[in-house]
Amino acid sequence: MTRYIFITGGVVSSLGKGLLSASLGALLQARGYSVRLRKLDPYLNVDPGTMSPYQHGEVYVTDDGAETDLDLGHYERFTGVSSRQSDNITSGRIYQQIISKERRGDYLGGTVQVIPHVTDAIKEFALAEQDGIDFMLCEIGGTAGDIEAAPFMEAIRQLSIDLGKGRSIFVHLTLVPYLAAAGELKTKPTQHSVRDLRSIGIQPDILVCRSEHPIPDSERRKMSLYCNVSETAVIPALDASSIYSVPVSYHNEGLDIEVLKAFGLAHSQGPDLSRWEDIMDRIENPEGEVTIAVVGKYTGLKDAYKSLNEAIVHGGIANRVKVNVEWIEAEVFEKADAIAQLENVDAILVPGGFGKRGTEGKIAAARFARERNVPYFGICLGMQMATVEAARNMAGVKEAGSSEFEAQTNPVVGLITEWVRADGSVETRTEETDLGGTMRLGAYEAVLKEGSKVADIYGKTQISERHRHRYEVNVGFVEKLEKAGVVFSGMSPDGELPEIVELPDHPWFIGVQFHPELKSKPFAPHPLFASFIKAAVTHSRLV
Repeated sequence: MTRYIFITGGVVSSLGKGLLSASLGALLQARGYSVRLRKLDPYLNVDPGTMSPYQHGEVYVTDDGAETDLDLGHYERFTGVSSRQSDNITSGRIYQQIISKERRGDYLGGTVQVIPHVTDAIKEFALAEQDGIDFMLCEIGGTAGDIEAAPFMEAIRQLSIDLGKGRSIFVHLTLVPYLAAAGELKTKPTQHSVRDLRSIGIQPDILVCRSEHPIPDSERRKMSLYCNVSETAVIPALDASSIYSVPVSYHNEGLDIEVLKAFGLAHSQGPDLSRWEDIMDRIENPEGEVTIAVVGKYTGLKDAYKSLNEAIVHGGIANRVKVNVEWIEAEVFEKADAIAQLENVDAILVPGGFGKRGTEGKIAAARFARERNVPYFGICLGMQMATVEAARNMAGVKEAGSSEFEAQTNPVVGLITEWVRADGSVETRTEETDLGGTMRLGAYEAVLKEGSKVADIYGKTQISERHRHRYEVNVGFVEKLEKAGVVFSGMSPDGELPEIVELPDHPWFIGVQFHPELKSKPFAPHPLFASFIKAAVTHSRLV
């Protein structure tokens, strides 16, 4: 029997519902329960795939090719449970499905309405693919009172009734702000947020209260009284030094105990938190530090590189070092002498991105790393630009470039028009294809060259990694580039798509077409990031 935990937010956005959901999932796992986590987003985009990173942060990609909310990255990193297409839904996708049914006549001439058609579709999504798990955690995007979130709130209210007594609870995350002028915390925003929920028939079972200051018992009693919640179920959520300390912090405040109590489950035996205690010991007691330059296009918003940043942290955890990240806008290196900013870093990472802006800066960063023997990690566009740099300056192809940025008769990087999916089906694309959901998305296998650096790092010659890109390195340039000293150490199983390039005479220079950061976890750092940070440590000791 699967039990449901509905997680809502109030007062303001960005309080950390995703982190709360992920941490609670980790705590339930630590008690021996199985979990899945889902995100219900009220916006009208079908998925976040066409959104600017500055609008929505990174797009998290699942093994089965879904472009999803970045909170699913938190879910995977904290629980190790692989997310699926069925774990993220938006208003846009719900309405798209309903309108398609209406056009086909599936509603038999009936009037299509928010209730019951939209709410039924949301409930159907929430109930799908339970797989016999113990707990399904469903996070609702937005905040209580939002117009666009109203159908989702109504759907989970109905679902709590449909499931029956003892099968669901509501956890509400709010803000308890501190007013410096008054010198006190204010509980009224939380009271108003809960009042909004109760007005639509939802009574929270647990309140989680974000605050920059400790919440006195008197204020917890006040929120308990006015919000109709047990005092022990008012859980403080103070700012943490690391997101990986949050599961232990929530346990210390009694969150997992209150959840089990609400379901009438035994809670006397505590969770096994040794995994998280070891992670925090490695973070808080490093045996050294390194500085990594991330040369990107969206450095103004760190959420645009959320999984990347966490994977770098994981590489530090694996090597027990603190990793300092310098976020540098790629366009900076398109100016004279700006490349000197890289003189004092221990390694350089160039991540993915779309469009021409900043690409020459990424090429300059790749050249600096190659010529100065600085560890270099290129991901997606970072791999493509490293290949273009090698074509220009090692293979003598001076006009080397990408058709993503300008028309070229024989581009080193070009639009991929056909590829074979993992299930054997053939995907095709053209320049006129819609932007949304048309990239090479999800998990694909690659074959690694025997004796290569990446084969040594992975410890095997067959891997599966997640992709999100529309352009590929042109396989027609492989022979010319390999004669110049570049090794294509990873290829698609059919040998048509370059997956990994490396420089064998360089201390650590690797570019990958996929996104390894999407599979990294604090308790299982991705081998490429662990090796990259190790190379940075070695470099720091040489200079």
